[in-house]
Amino acid sequence: MSPTILIIIISSLTTGTIITMTSHHWLLAWMGLELNTLAIIPTISTKHHPRSTEAAMKYFLTQAAASAMILFSSTTNAWTTGTWDITQITNTPSNIILTIALMMKLGLVPLHFWLPEVLQGSTLLTAMIIATWQKLAPMALIYMTINNLSPTILLLMALMSAMVGGWSGMNQTQTRKIMAYSSIAHLGWMMAVASMTTNIMTMALLAYLTMTSTMFYSLILLKSKTIQDTTTAWTTSPMLTTITMFILLSLGGLPPLTGFLPKWLILEELISQNLIPLTTFMVLSSLLSLFFYLRLTYSTTLTLSPNNTKTTHKWRFKPMMNTLPLIFLTSISLFFMPILPTITT
Repeated sequence: MSPTILIIIISSLTTGTIITMTSHHWLLAWMGLELNTLAIIPTISTKHHPRSTEAAMKYFLTQAAASAMILFSSTTNAWTTGTWDITQITNTPSNIILTIALMMKLGLVPLHFWLPEVLQGSTLLTAMIIATWQKLAPMALIYMTINNLSPTILLLMALMSAMVGGWSGMNQTQTRKIMAYSSIAHLGWMMAVASMTTNIMTMALLAYLTMTSTMFYSLILLKSKTIQDTTTAWTTSPMLTTITMFILLSLGGLPPLTGFLPKWLILEELISQNLIPLTTFMVLSSLLSLFFYLRLTYSTTLTLSPNNTKTTHKWRFKPMMNTLPLIFLTSISLFFMPILPTITT
């Protein structure tokens, strides 16, 4: 991809997200979402491979359908109330349609089938963008409209996402699909607390973005697309494999790493709202997710795989990437929770 096209795509991605996050009119928000979608599609299909073309088509159709539902919801609300303000969507059918559309944008269960396939058909860098940056605009709309969204649908989709994200991730051998189901599970946790307090949802989103970005960056440096690739990761960099182990444990939500903090606060909020059955199932779903994180940790760091290689380095060329962002992201992904008392006081 030429530098000019790359700059245009990155500018469009950034501009679309900023337009959606700062708009108060539904048409402007819809325009930002469309700009975001149209910018990422050529990025997915860069490789000119049938899998990448299929992934780009699936992403386009899903996001176009979700955007059309958002436009239909806002138009119906404007028809009945006479306002296009994002925060004034008070029509009940419009609220339900908007909730379903935003969940489709994010990839929550049962509207999640596109996310693993799109990530699997993309490169690791493109998959990282889809799993992190592309979540910002829909989450901003959820933040602005959370008082009008249907809490029943949110809680039901949150529970299903946490369960399906953990259950389906156990059966995968591709690291991109594992990260896709990890994304679905984490978004389920965010939606579980979204209708109660947006502060915890925002903090969980920031923790998810940093941990997922760090994990994808590590996979890019290790050139690991499958679990089998991670078994020889030690030949690339022992320090990098150690960092990957801690990032996976943080994604699993083990204390005292950062990933434990949002789950702890979300469970505390759910219990305070007397949602004990939902809390129980969410905890059980986190055990499912923890299983495949530990399996990936085991194959990456804790074992030395049997192989016939006589060299101490991979046969692939070593990646020439800047490790400075990895150091910054790792520090946030691992050590945010121990300094939380200092921040809060």
